[in-house]
Amino acid sequence: MHLSERYSQLRARSEAICQGLEPEDYVVQPVVDVSPPKWHLGHTTWFFETFILIPSSAGYQVFDPSYPYVFNSYYESVGARVVRTDRGNLSRPSVADVMAYRAHVDKAMQAFLAETALLSDSLRATIELGINHEEQHQELLITDIKYILGHNPLMPGYSTSYPKPDVPDCQQPDWISLPAGVYEIGSHGDEFCFDNELNRHKVYLAAYQIQSQLVSNADYLAFIEAGGYSDFRFWHAEGWEWIKSQQSQAPLYWHQIDGSWFHYSPKGLVPLPPHQPVCHVSYYEAWAYAQWRGLRLPTEAEWEVAQHLFPWGPRWEWTESAYLPYPGFTKAEGAIGEYNGKFMVSQMVLRGASEATTPGHSRPTYRNFFHPPLRWQFTGIRLARSI
Repeated sequence: MHLSERYSQLRARSEAICQGLEPEDYVVQPVVDVSPPKWHLGHTTWFFETFILIPSSAGYQVFDPSYPYVFNSYYESVGARVVRTDRGNLSRPSVADVMAYRAHVDKAMQAFLAETALLSDSLRATIELGINHEEQHQELLITDIKYILGHNPLMPGYSTSYPKPDVPDCQQPDWISLPAGVYEIGSHGDEFCFDNELNRHKVYLAAYQIQSQLVSNADYLAFIEAGGYSDFRFWHAEGWEWIKSQQSQAPLYWHQIDGSWFHYSPKGLVPLPPHQPVCHVSYYEAWAYAQWRGLRLPTEAEWEVAQHLFPWGPRWEWTESAYLPYPGFTKAEGAIGEYNGKFMVSQMVLRGASEATTPGHSRPTYRNFFHPPLRWQFTGIRLARSI
């Protein structure tokens, strides 16, 4: 597919995700981890303007000189920015202004991409990063919209297309056995990958087993009904403090009404489907559930080595691995070097993908990462054990 066609499809999908929103929905920021949809649409546009058009497209006219301040996310080397907690205060620029900004940048990008023969390898690499960056934000758009509307007292439905409506039910799990040995993980770097997937390296793994299926809602409900949320023995000390401070008693979006369980979905509040993979659990909850079962979470190396032996993709899967650099990891120079490396502290790795992940964006070496208490992403559980 031609680069300009990929770009057009990318940009159209971001706007399609927001198609069912009202203008008021675009501005809401209920918690710091959730950004207003309008901000996502502006920020992904700012990326192409800042890193492609301004430095490389002769004669490009900046749409609005104040927008770099509004839509920069965390790039210290690029300049000042609106504090993350204040993104919900941005009643201006309006939704119409942001859409005009996207149209302005898209027109300039299409003209620029028409001259692909003139693009250097480094510029192509930055464009590829920009495409993958927006695909990441497409998933964030889906998860943030769900959080915004799922915390609206009316809990309205919001989509029939996003996330994917065809997540398969969990089947009876089998144990997959892997022998002890030296294995290789990480990307070769011959296709696109993020810098945190490099470098490919050897790891020694003791013999282990990993389950062929994700943990289901029914499985997790048994943990709740057994008093798992009130028994400190299953929790990290930090997780137990989180339970007490948050008063959590179930995954995010679960509601018990008149003795029956419901969950918030794209269709609104619906009965909890027992055989769907459990979703929206924190690392603390995933670890506690594994402890209750007398099992554990896989490490990210165990997950990657075994991933070709089981189906994956409906849920980001918590692992037992802290988010740290691979051997030989180096950060790129300049702002692009801020993309992943500076977040390698106090976070846990998740593997796989989710029903909200843009098609084609996932791969076996992909390393997602979040802080242990976070659960607004489509996060689930796969179990492992040592043998």
